[in-house]
Amino acid sequence: MNASSKPKEDPSTLVLTGGAAVAHMFRQHGVGPIFGMGGFQLLPFYEACRQLRLQHILVNDERCGAFAADAYARVTNRVGVVDATLGPGATNLVTGLAESFNAGIPIVALVAEAHREHAWKNMTQEVRQLEILRPVVKEVIRVESIRRVPEFVRRAFTVATSGRPGPAIVALPEDISHAEYAFALTDLRIDEGSVGIPSHRSRPDASDVARAAAMIAKAKRPLLLVGGGIHLSQAYDALLALAGSEGIPVAHTMSGKGAIACTDPLSAGLFGRYDRIANELIATSDCLLVVGCKLGEIATRRYSIIPDAAPLIHIDVLGEEIGRTTHADLALVGDARLALEDLAAALAPQGPRRGAREGYCADVAARMAKWIAGARDRTQSRERPINIGRILGEINHILSADDVLVADGGFAAHWGALLFDTKRAGRHFVPDRGLASIGYGAPAGIGAQIGVGPGRRVVALTGDGGFNMTMGEMETARRVGANFVLCVFNNAASGYVKALQHSMYGAGSYQSSDLHELNYADVGRALGCTGIRVEDPEEVASALEKGLANTSTPTIIDFVVTRDPARMLPAVDNRALKVAKGDRPV
Repeated sequence: MNASSKPKEDPSTLVLTGGAAVAHMFRQHGVGPIFGMGGFQLLPFYEACRQLRLQHILVNDERCGAFAADAYARVTNRVGVVDATLGPGATNLVTGLAESFNAGIPIVALVAEAHREHAWKNMTQEVRQLEILRPVVKEVIRVESIRRVPEFVRRAFTVATSGRPGPAIVALPEDISHAEYAFALTDLRIDEGSVGIPSHRSRPDASDVARAAAMIAKAKRPLLLVGGGIHLSQAYDALLALAGSEGIPVAHTMSGKGAIACTDPLSAGLFGRYDRIANELIATSDCLLVVGCKLGEIATRRYSIIPDAAPLIHIDVLGEEIGRTTHADLALVGDARLALEDLAAALAPQGPRRGAREGYCADVAARMAKWIAGARDRTQSRERPINIGRILGEINHILSADDVLVADGGFAAHWGALLFDTKRAGRHFVPDRGLASIGYGAPAGIGAQIGVGPGRRVVALTGDGGFNMTMGEMETARRVGANFVLCVFNNAASGYVKALQHSMYGAGSYQSSDLHELNYADVGRALGCTGIRVEDPEEVASALEKGLANTSTPTIIDFVVTRDPARMLPAVDNRALKVAKGDRPV
């Protein structure tokens, strides 16, 4: 057959392997970095990533890949993407996907499945992985036909971004991944509304909005309680407009920090297990407006701080969250931004209400100023070993309004949530409160730094226990140029556990909570990073400044912090704290 007799290629189709079709759909959705670790089943996907020049980042552990994708999604409001091979690769995703599922973070996970001709015949690494993964994601989508790959990837992005966001899995069997199919170019389309969040907003019922406005209008001491849903909806302007026009202070959960600037006069700070002034305000409020908050254990101090007497209005995009933990007098089911905008419109004009609440708002600002002054024993502490509060105090001075603070589970999140001050509205504080897994700090620092770009700085907080779990990812950070600053709170212990053992069982009653003393600056240098060890509180600021000035490598700052388990908990001197068995007040 001569060249002229060869069949012509159809310009309306594109012949792709199943794995390559996934890669093409990812490119169409404009995904950022894909975090993962390959295996044979997904090799066609990896080859397509190379050809299409998609940014794929090899991680050292799939759980960390999920954490990195989670943090990337949080700071960009785009879908985070992670991949994993058959068996242990897939099961390693569980903890990271559970974090995103509970926190409402949009993730698409590509998971390899066994060859269908040989499945359930003791294939290498084969396990009932989708049954394991199903409880921690919104939807598992298994590809059974290669021609449906584009449809199913499109579906995954829609699921991940719609309603309350969360993870969706595309499960790709080996034979489909390696097979070829002539895809119609029209099949490789996307839904433009599903490339990020929020997508497909919905409004609450207008009659419910009118009832809520009437409840707020007659309140003398209304209070906004704001959770992480404020970030998912990007409802900052609407929140500030309502709070400002009506004279309503704003308290936030750990995930909701940044709802308004912590430095705003209307900020009542953190509420829940640890608080500044907010818990007292909740107790005396005559109308509580809850926005994008699940009112879980931490936010309610184990379901104890929400008074029965105060009317409670609950705004949430997920109707089944209303009333799950706390009685709501009125539910506004819908997108937070639209609900707040509708409330503001229903309340306009405010008339004398704002003026009548001026004394209330001034009292909140005065209380906050008094609390901040009282916290200087921590934020300006000169004690050695270093008080963690001093580190947060210096971070408040040094970080710019655009910078981001990432916080690992445990001490890092609680100290950070209590003492860190965001300087403008937005997600500038990134804690892993969906599952509160230890080990989030380092990989999330990578994802956040890539997400915000080199022009903004990321500082991540972790404990020595958390860093021990995930220190291998600093090799990833060095390799890909994610040059963030990682602060390690080095107390040679699983600090939260040791502090609780001290509170419950008394001094010296510690079991499996001590760690070997390590110099993490040396560890950092061995991993190709800049390492700084700080034992003197007067050197905290200069170490942070040096780390932030270094944009050539990641920086690990080893802060030697208090070893006294009676002084480890944020805002609590637990030398006098008594914890009843079965209770967890801190």
